[in-house]
Amino acid sequence: MATQATDRALLLLLGVPGTAKSWVSEHLTAAICGTSRLIVQGTAGTSEEAIRYGWNYALLLAKGPSREAVVASPIIRAMGEGRIARVEELTRIPSETQDSFITILSEKTLPIPELNEEVAARKGFNLIATANNRDRGVNELSSALKRRFNTVVLPPPATIEAEIAIVETRVAALGRAFEIPAEPPGADEIRRVVTIFRELREGVTVDGKNKVKQPSGTLSTAEAISVVGSGLALAAHFGDGRLSAHDLVSGIGGAVVKDPVQDAIVWREYLETVVKERDGWKDFYKAARAGA
Repeated sequence: MATQATDRALLLLLGVPGTAKSWVSEHLTAAICGTSRLIVQGTAGTSEEAIRYGWNYALLLAKGPSREAVVASPIIRAMGEGRIARVEELTRIPSETQDSFITILSEKTLPIPELNEEVAARKGFNLIATANNRDRGVNELSSALKRRFNTVVLPPPATIEAEIAIVETRVAALGRAFEIPAEPPGADEIRRVVTIFRELREGVTVDGKNKVKQPSGTLSTAEAISVVGSGLALAAHFGDGRLSAHDLVSGIGGAVVKDPVQDAIVWREYLETVVKERDGWKDFYKAARAGA
């Protein structure tokens, strides 16, 4: 909030995916300016036109360069309306395209050389961007662009209890939204999923006694929510309506094993050295071994 009040752009960075960067960005933008729909989705194919402006080529050919022929990007619309624009996955945008933001953030204007004009931002315009440093294909931000953002790091939940509470709340909301005809998942099953994800993510068991190998994936809280949610759907439509270890193992395996060779070894070793020896986890171990 302080960043937005000082008319400086905000970058919700850095860390693993699934730490609610997009959620915070969306709600913060909607709360400040009433809409969160002025958004540029960053991908490896995002071009300058998506950030600056494009052309309606039929009008361009018929009338030549004119304001009518300009196709405004969400950034231009935000500048003209004095609203906040969102940029998702900034580090996935190619570096040469990222630099289009420098003039916008520095001068609060966007030149249109073809018309010998410029779009000046109205009071209230700003940017909120999200990014992470764990995706493949990440493009580093230039120092010039970094200087124009205030950076806020959104880390994973600090404690296992906090992460369990987040997963439980979000899965309950998803169950209501999708009208899944199943019993709400028990705390024990959610705790298992969160425990597995935290141990593999941090490379050590929750009691701190044993180190474990880390897979290549991020194993974020968002993925834990997805695993429990999909397990709940399986239990409802293909089981007895109660979430069990059997409903969870395929989702967990898919989340952990991103590399079919290295991650598969990490997962099998974790099952044999940690899960197999843990009290009360025999059903999960058997289900995981049967599905491996």
